[in-house]
Amino acid sequence: MKRTLIVAVLTIAVTSLALGQMKSKSGRQSASLQQTLMQVEQELVDALVRGDVAPWERYLADTYIFTAPDGTTQNKAQFIEELKSGALKMESSKNADMKVQVYGDTAVVTYRSTDKGTDKGTDISGHYRWTDVFVKRNGRWQIVSTQGTSIAKP
Repeated sequence: MKRTLIVAVLTIAVTSLALGQMKSKSGRQSASLQQTLMQVEQELVDALVRGDVAPWERYLADTYIFTAPDGTTQNKAQFIEELKSGALKMESSKNADMKVQVYGDTAVVTYRSTDKGTDKGTDISGHYRWTDVFVKRNGRWQIVSTQGTSIAKP
Protein backbone atom coordinates (compact mmCIF):
# COMPACT_ATOMS: atom_id res chain seq x y z
CA MET A 1 0.00 0.00 0.00
CA LYS A 2 2.78 2.42 0.95
CA ARG A 3 4.65 1.48 -2.21
CA THR A 4 1.58 2.20 -4.37
CA LEU A 5 1.10 5.56 -2.65
CA ILE A 6 4.78 6.49 -3.21
CA VAL A 7 4.56 5.50 -6.90
CA ALA A 8 1.36 7.56 -7.30
CA VAL A 9 2.92 10.62 -5.63
CA LEU A 10 6.08 10.33 -7.75
CA THR A 11 3.99 9.95 -10.93
CA ILE A 12 1.99 13.06 -10.08
CA ALA A 13 5.16 15.01 -9.23
CA VAL A 14 6.93 14.05 -12.47
CA THR A 15 3.83 14.81 -14.57
CA SER A 16 3.38 18.20 -12.88
CA LEU A 17 7.04 19.05 -13.46
CA ALA A 18 6.81 18.08 -17.14
CA LEU A 19 3.61 20.09 -17.67
CA GLY A 20 5.16 23.07 -15.92
CA GLN A 21 8.14 22.96 -18.26
CA MET A 22 5.86 22.69 -21.30
CA LYS A 23 3.83 25.67 -20.10
CA SER A 24 7.00 27.65 -19.43
CA LYS A 25 8.35 26.89 -22.91
CA SER A 26 5.01 27.83 -24.46
CA GLY A 27 5.03 31.08 -22.48
CA ARG A 28 8.54 31.93 -23.71
CA GLN A 29 7.52 31.19 -27.31
CA SER A 30 4.44 33.39 -26.95
CA ALA A 31 6.49 36.24 -25.45
CA SER A 32 9.03 35.90 -28.26
CA LEU A 33 6.28 36.02 -30.89
CA GLN A 34 4.74 39.05 -29.21
CA GLN A 35 8.11 40.82 -29.35
CA THR A 36 8.56 39.83 -32.99
CA LEU A 37 5.17 41.22 -34.02
CA MET A 38 5.78 44.42 -32.06
CA GLN A 39 9.07 44.81 -33.94
CA VAL A 40 7.27 44.26 -37.26
CA GLU A 41 4.80 47.01 -36.33
CA GLN A 42 7.68 49.38 -35.52
CA GLU A 43 9.47 48.47 -38.76
CA LEU A 44 6.30 49.33 -40.69
CA VAL A 45 5.87 52.68 -38.93
CA ASP A 46 9.49 53.60 -39.60
CA ALA A 47 9.06 52.62 -43.27
CA LEU A 48 5.86 54.68 -43.49
CA VAL A 49 7.68 57.81 -42.34
CA ARG A 50 10.55 57.12 -44.79
CA GLY A 51 8.14 56.38 -47.64
CA ASP A 52 9.69 52.91 -48.01
CA VAL A 53 7.25 50.39 -49.50
CA ALA A 54 9.48 47.27 -49.26
CA PRO A 55 8.49 46.24 -45.71
CA TRP A 56 4.83 46.85 -46.53
CA GLU A 57 5.05 44.64 -49.62
CA ARG A 58 6.69 41.93 -47.50
CA TYR A 59 4.33 41.96 -44.51
CA LEU A 60 0.95 42.59 -46.16
CA ALA A 61 -0.85 39.47 -47.37
CA ASP A 62 -2.07 39.46 -50.96
CA THR A 63 -5.60 39.34 -49.52
CA TYR A 64 -4.95 42.37 -47.26
CA ILE A 65 -7.79 44.80 -46.60
CA PHE A 66 -7.34 48.20 -44.95
CA THR A 67 -10.29 49.97 -43.37
CA ALA A 68 -9.28 53.60 -42.85
CA PRO A 69 -10.55 55.79 -40.02
CA ASP A 70 -12.93 57.50 -42.48
CA GLY A 71 -14.50 54.13 -43.37
CA THR A 72 -12.98 53.76 -46.83
CA THR A 73 -11.25 50.52 -47.75
CA GLN A 74 -8.20 49.63 -49.80
CA ASN A 75 -6.61 46.38 -50.87
CA LYS A 76 -2.87 45.73 -50.76
CA ALA A 77 -2.18 47.07 -54.27
CA GLN A 78 -4.11 50.30 -53.61
CA PHE A 79 -2.37 50.88 -50.28
CA ILE A 80 1.09 50.24 -51.77
CA GLU A 81 0.32 52.58 -54.68
CA GLU A 82 -0.59 55.40 -52.27
CA LEU A 83 2.77 54.96 -50.55
CA LYS A 84 4.73 54.73 -53.83
CA SER A 85 3.04 57.76 -55.38
CA GLY A 86 3.58 59.92 -52.31
CA ALA A 87 -0.17 60.50 -51.91
CA LEU A 88 0.24 59.26 -48.33
CA LYS A 89 3.01 61.20 -46.58
CA MET A 90 3.77 60.77 -42.91
CA GLU A 91 6.04 63.29 -41.26
CA SER A 92 5.92 61.38 -37.99
CA SER A 93 4.10 58.48 -36.35
CA LYS A 94 4.56 57.24 -32.80
CA ASN A 95 3.00 54.01 -31.50
CA ALA A 96 2.03 53.42 -27.88
CA ASP A 97 0.01 51.05 -25.70
CA MET A 98 0.72 48.06 -27.97
CA LYS A 99 -0.81 44.71 -27.05
CA VAL A 100 -0.49 41.36 -28.83
CA GLN A 101 -2.94 38.48 -28.47
CA VAL A 102 -1.94 35.17 -30.07
CA TYR A 103 -4.50 32.53 -31.10
CA GLY A 104 -2.53 29.71 -32.74
CA ASP A 105 -1.68 30.86 -36.28
CA THR A 106 -3.54 34.15 -35.82
CA ALA A 107 -2.50 37.19 -33.81
CA VAL A 108 -4.26 40.47 -33.10
CA VAL A 109 -2.16 43.57 -32.43
CA THR A 110 -3.79 46.70 -31.02
CA TYR A 111 -2.13 50.05 -30.36
CA ARG A 112 -2.53 53.82 -30.35
CA SER A 113 -0.67 56.18 -32.65
CA THR A 114 0.03 59.88 -32.74
CA ASP A 115 0.47 60.85 -36.38
CA LYS A 116 1.40 63.90 -38.40
CA GLY A 117 0.89 63.65 -42.14
CA THR A 118 -1.27 64.08 -45.20
CA ASP A 119 -3.27 61.81 -47.48
CA LYS A 120 -3.82 63.22 -50.98
CA GLY A 121 -3.11 66.68 -49.58
CA THR A 122 -5.58 66.40 -46.68
CA ASP A 123 -4.20 66.73 -43.17
CA ILE A 124 -4.66 63.43 -41.33
CA SER A 125 -2.69 64.39 -38.23
CA GLY A 126 -4.18 63.15 -34.99
CA HIS A 127 -4.53 60.31 -32.54
CA TYR A 128 -5.72 56.88 -33.68
CA ARG A 129 -6.46 53.42 -32.35
CA TRP A 130 -5.41 50.54 -34.65
CA THR A 131 -6.10 46.81 -34.92
CA ASP A 132 -3.92 44.61 -37.14
CA VAL A 133 -4.75 40.95 -37.71
CA PHE A 134 -1.76 38.72 -38.52
CA VAL A 135 -2.02 35.19 -39.92
CA LYS A 136 0.86 32.73 -40.18
CA ARG A 137 0.97 31.31 -43.72
CA ASN A 138 3.78 29.15 -45.09
CA GLY A 139 5.85 29.90 -42.00
CA ARG A 140 5.51 33.71 -42.38
CA TRP A 141 3.43 36.15 -40.36
CA GLN A 142 1.48 38.54 -42.58
CA ILE A 143 -1.13 41.21 -41.94
CA VAL A 144 -4.48 40.31 -43.48
CA SER A 145 -6.49 43.21 -42.08
CA THR A 146 -5.97 46.66 -40.56
CA GLN A 147 -8.67 48.86 -39.10
CA GLY A 148 -8.13 52.36 -37.78
CA THR A 149 -10.32 54.58 -35.63
CA SER A 150 -9.78 58.25 -35.00
CA ILE A 151 -9.66 59.12 -31.31
CA ALA A 152 -11.92 62.13 -30.77
CA LYS A 153 -10.43 65.21 -29.20
CA PRO A 154 -11.77 65.82 -25.67
